[in-house]
Amino acid sequence: MKKTELLFIPGPGMGHLASAVEFGKLLINRDEHLSIVYIIIDLSYNTGVDAFMEPQLTDAYSCIRFVNIPYQIDSSDHQEPKSKNRNVVAVELINRQKPLVRDAVLDIISKANSDREIAGIVVDMFCVGMIDVAQEFELPSYMFFTSSAGFLGLMLHVQSLHDEYNEDITHYKDSDAELLVPSFSNPVPAKVLPTTMLDKNWGSAAVVTSARRMLEVKGIIVNTFHELESYAIKSLSGQAGKIPRIYPIGPIINWNSKQDDGIMSWLDTQPSCSVVFLCFGSLGSFSCEQVKEIAVALEHSRCRFLWSLRQPPAKGEIDAPSAYANPEEVLPEGFLQRTSGVGKVIGWAPQMAVLSHPAVGGFVSHCGWNSILESLWAGVPIAAWPMYAEQQTNAFEVVAELGIAVEIKMDYRNDANMESKIIVSADEIENGIKRLMMDRNKDEIREKVKDLKEICRQAIVEEGSSYISLAHLIENFKEKM
Repeated sequence: MKKTELLFIPGPGMGHLASAVEFGKLLINRDEHLSIVYIIIDLSYNTGVDAFMEPQLTDAYSCIRFVNIPYQIDSSDHQEPKSKNRNVVAVELINRQKPLVRDAVLDIISKANSDREIAGIVVDMFCVGMIDVAQEFELPSYMFFTSSAGFLGLMLHVQSLHDEYNEDITHYKDSDAELLVPSFSNPVPAKVLPTTMLDKNWGSAAVVTSARRMLEVKGIIVNTFHELESYAIKSLSGQAGKIPRIYPIGPIINWNSKQDDGIMSWLDTQPSCSVVFLCFGSLGSFSCEQVKEIAVALEHSRCRFLWSLRQPPAKGEIDAPSAYANPEEVLPEGFLQRTSGVGKVIGWAPQMAVLSHPAVGGFVSHCGWNSILESLWAGVPIAAWPMYAEQQTNAFEVVAELGIAVEIKMDYRNDANMESKIIVSADEIENGIKRLMMDRNKDEIREKVKDLKEICRQAIVEEGSSYISLAHLIENFKEKM
């Protein structure tokens, strides 16, 4: 039987690539006649994906392969990116690689034989410009949306306000206003809208353009499940004919674990559900002053802790954070000695493995969507401390909309190349950790998360909501064009 081949163009950053690869594995496990080519676009800065690539390239899946597009720029084009916003810079740099991506797709198509048919191109939300490449080769395009259905609805709503009502969303910056968004049951405070969405200098325009291009695809694949975001999914499905078909196929979990540094053996020595795990994503880091406030909060809380502490890139750079050569340089004097035995400071963390350990009872998280899904899969409640991208909106969703998290500071912003001027006090952090780990109020949240742990597993097995949605998607891939 003829193979159906899909071309994936993942976005920058580990979270986007990891989800795309796990989604590809899911597809191949469901249908042996599918194969996948990932077209990886290198950027001019470190996106943090290199550590992820090696185990995937040596994976046993013979139906998955990678094509790397080295970062190049036309010598005649010396323009600096129009914005300093990391997300806008990424989109612009990706779009500049469109000719090279086109050549790679042409090469793949030219080498396809009679046993293999290219069924379409699946683009990341950062790579909507590559829809042009699909259209040039008369291939269907699909969007792989790595955030929530609620946020997808927000993006499409902002685009609708702009295009149909000429409303500029950026006037909500620093506003106490609330917005009525169809994909949320509660009014959404302007203070939790993403920085990019409120950025007059190209950011907001980039969001509107991305949402507008999404309307051109054949289907939007969302890493979520109906039982978690039923309100948002119903809202999106009710717009059939106006927007592409929505396929909720999650949760997709990144099981890739590598470096350990004694983390799991240390957790083995801790009591059940006693450890609070602090981890802020592949791009998350703090100023020295903020690090000290976190340390004071942890020490005063008397909670056992595992803290993934990363060093920010140099000022003005947009590289991924790195490990501290000596964490004591930024921690309060004597902190490591005073907390020895009850706390452990680490660099990079194998997040899913840590969350799955029985000693972990709470997760202080940046609220990246992948991390939210991983915490639900592990049944670990969250204290929300968003930093960049759409994480403020995610934090609002898990705290106010879904009731599965407590808040540390929902409107905190520390976008990768724009260090936050706000310092969250040790008292605020300590209170959030105590609400997560000690207060009786956490019991209701813990029960909800415990229920969702079972529900999300049921969604992906036979007859589950995401299992059925994935079957419809595979049928769509195989439809005659």
